[in-house]
Amino acid sequence: MAFAPEHPVQLPGRYEGGASEVPVKRYFYPQDTEFLHTVRYLDPDAPTLLSRRMKEVRYSKKFQMPDEWALTRHYEKEGHEKDHGKLPGFAGVPLLCFRNRLGWMYQGFIEDAAGRLRIQTREEHLTCMGCHTALGVTVDGSFAFPRKLPGAEGWKYQDLRGIPLRPQAGHGEPEVLTYFRRVKGGDEFRANDEIIRRWFRDGEPDAAAVLAAKDMAEVLFPSRARALALNKAYRLIVREQSYIFGRDAMLSPALNVHPKIAENGQTELGKTHQTYSDGRLWMDWR
Repeated sequence: MAFAPEHPVQLPGRYEGGASEVPVKRYFYPQDTEFLHTVRYLDPDAPTLLSRRMKEVRYSKKFQMPDEWALTRHYEKEGHEKDHGKLPGFAGVPLLCFRNRLGWMYQGFIEDAAGRLRIQTREEHLTCMGCHTALGVTVDGSFAFPRKLPGAEGWKYQDLRGIPLRPQAGHGEPEVLTYFRRVKGGDEFRANDEIIRRWFRDGEPDAAAVLAAKDMAEVLFPSRARALALNKAYRLIVREQSYIFGRDAMLSPALNVHPKIAENGQTELGKTHQTYSDGRLWMDWR
């Protein structure tokens, strides 16, 4: 579960639409909530960078609403399993769906070698299940609504153009600047040379330059050349069907990460005080 926002709003008594008879439960979606999410290539000629061509289609549905006891037992069991070095397991099969103990079912479709969407394999589905089950910063297993823009703007596609740089709830500086400071780069592999050239000086983020950016698009949108190169690199993953080794397109080998981590081993980030527990899913739009 995620941290609550600093100033939670008063919620209505019941949900809207098809769940209008269901009492609202803070931090939870009503039973039978469905999400359909697409992952797309980069189109440098489209204002939003979204291509018509899809990499993936992801579907989820909340099939039951666990009670407080069931959720407590889930987190206790998860902690116990981690203490004993056990990896999480999920019920289901690719043709139908996979389920977790939070009451959600998930199914993903991804490109085959010819570019047609196919059902993901069990091993490929574990990527989805891991994020929607084992990450503590989500709300009811999802990232969706807590991060949307406030008001009517939040009910359309979240176009980075025009979205200002804002901090997470409880933080003082924009989220993207905090990310740059902690990661020492623009992505988890610290391999995005374009971000480093634009927004870093001598290994540290140029805070003044980042704060002067007009919107998130200026900070994060790749150049046309990089967008096309990323598409080409991902197509190689598609041809190889090597999704289990990662779905992030890399333009060159990652040099700033561990080449190998033992199963359930440590990365030494804790010992060097580079793990953080103050992350919030909510943004401070004030």
